Amino acid sequence: MSTATLDRPTVTRSALPRPSMLRLTLVELRKMSDTRAGYWLLGITGLLTVGVAILAALLIDGEDETLRNVFAVALQPASILMPVVGILLVTSEWSQRTAMVTFTLVPARQRVLGAKLLAGLALSVIAFVVSLAVALIVSVSFGYDLSMTGQLYGQALISVLIGMVGGIAFGAAILASAPAIVLSYVLPTAWAALGAIRALHGVARWLDQTQTLAPLLEEHLSGIQWARLATSLAVWLLLPLLIGAWRIARSDPR
Repeated sequence: MSTATLDRPTVTRSALPRPSMLRLTLVELRKMSDTRAGYWLLGITGLLTVGVAILAALLIDGEDETLRNVFAVALQPASILMPVVGILLVTSEWSQRTAMVTFTLVPARQRVLGAKLLAGLALSVIAFVVSLAVALIVSVSFGYDLSMTGQLYGQALISVLIGMVGGIAFGAAILASAPAIVLSYVLPTAWAALGAIRALHGVARWLDQTQTLAPLLEEHLSGIQWARLATSLAVWLLLPLLIGAWRIARSDPR
C-alpha cells in the first residue's frame, strides 16, 4: 500500500455538506417539469388559462364584464391541475424508484417533504401570477372594469395554495399516483354529494370544501366563513398531510 493511499482522507456521508433548504426546494421545483407528465401538465395548464380567459371575456356581458370574473375563470385550470402536479411530485419518488437515492442523499425525510411543500407553494405563486397577467391582458383588451380589492387577490392566491398543498398531502398519504389522483377528486365530490342531503346541510357547511372554498373568489370572507374554511382544511388537508408525513418517515423506499 502506497503512502499516498494511506494519506488519502476518507469521506463519509456524515462529512458531506448538508444541502440547504433553498437548494432542496430548487431541486424539487426542477422535478416538477423533468418528467413527461409534469411537463405536459404545466403546458396544458398554461394553454387552458389563456383559452378559458378569452372564452370568458367573449361570453360574459353587462355587469359581469369585470377583471374579477375573468380572473376567477382564468384561475380554474391552475386550481384543478396544480394539485395533480403536487401529487406526482411525491408519488414519482416511488413510481420511478428514486426515493432510495433521494433519502440516501438527504436522510432527514421530513426535510424532503418540507422542500416539496415549499416548491409546490412557489409553483402555485407562479401559476397565480401567470393567471392574473392573462386575466389583466384579456380584460384590458376587452375594456372591462379592472377594479378588484387586495383582499380578493389574497383570497385567490390562498385558493391556489390550498389546492397544491392538498395534492401533496394526498400524494404523501397514499404514495401511489393513480389512487391519489382519483381519491383527491372522488372523496371531496362524494362528500359534497352527501352534503346535499338535508340532514347533513349543517355539517356540510363546515366540512365540504366545495362550499368553504367557493367564496374565496367571490366575496370578502367573514369571520364565520374563515372558521368554516379552517375546519374543512383540517379534515381535507392537514389530516392527509400528517398521515403522509408519518408514512414517508416509515415507508420502504425500495
